[in-house]
Amino acid sequence: MSTESTQREKIRVQGVYKSFATKKGTVQVLDGVNLSVREGEFLAIVGPSGCGKSTLLNCMAGFERISQGSIQIDGVEVQHPDPKRVFVFQETGIFPWLSVWDNVGFGVQGLGYEAKHEHVMKYIRLVGLDGFEKSLPAELSGGMKQRVEFARALAVEPDVLYLDEPFGALDAFTRIEMRREIVRIWRETGKTCILVTHDVAEALELADRVAIMTRRPAVVHSVMEVDRPRPRDSDDPAFREWKDQIFSILGVERSV
Repeated sequence: MSTESTQREKIRVQGVYKSFATKKGTVQVLDGVNLSVREGEFLAIVGPSGCGKSTLLNCMAGFERISQGSIQIDGVEVQHPDPKRVFVFQETGIFPWLSVWDNVGFGVQGLGYEAKHEHVMKYIRLVGLDGFEKSLPAELSGGMKQRVEFARALAVEPDVLYLDEPFGALDAFTRIEMRREIVRIWRETGKTCILVTHDVAEALELADRVAIMTRRPAVVHSVMEVDRPRPRDSDDPAFREWKDQIFSILGVERSV
């Protein structure tokens, strides 16, 4: 485990089942998932397409009710969404008619103008958008819009950031840049981050640990410790070995 996160348990997922009623009958998605997330760590979740990664994330955030089991954050059962637990999605949800400043400050409550301005600018600077606070989203690149999304999520000062394929809509170069940025932001804020991604290399590059899910109905097959300092080199033999191990668990054959 990275020395940058503590040992204290933040989130506990125990024996979680989740099913959905469909026209063709009940679909079992999660089949007794067990997972522990440490305070301040960066955890990635990978698995086959459609296995229930995003469903698990939604359950952890309280957006979906579980069918059976228990999810606790700081020892308290998750029953509903909480402002202290914030999502960042693949498609940016920023408001096109609002400036960067107004988007970032949208969820900030209870502060006078001067205090709010200082607070909002703190997070605009954190994501590297100082000087663009008056710009509209139409004037920003895809990567800059994603930075606004991160700044808005952080401005409400959450305990947990849920990242659901946040870089999936970006081009390859911007995706690499944003991976570096989220690591920097995570280090500076110390937030507990949980990333769902289909990209195994991305998970290994970013996370302290990688949880590997099985096909649906899914369980967590295993959790892999990624004990290399950041930034990580994808050509490092250990990195390549981890990647091969995950692909093997997922049942994917890789060409040499």
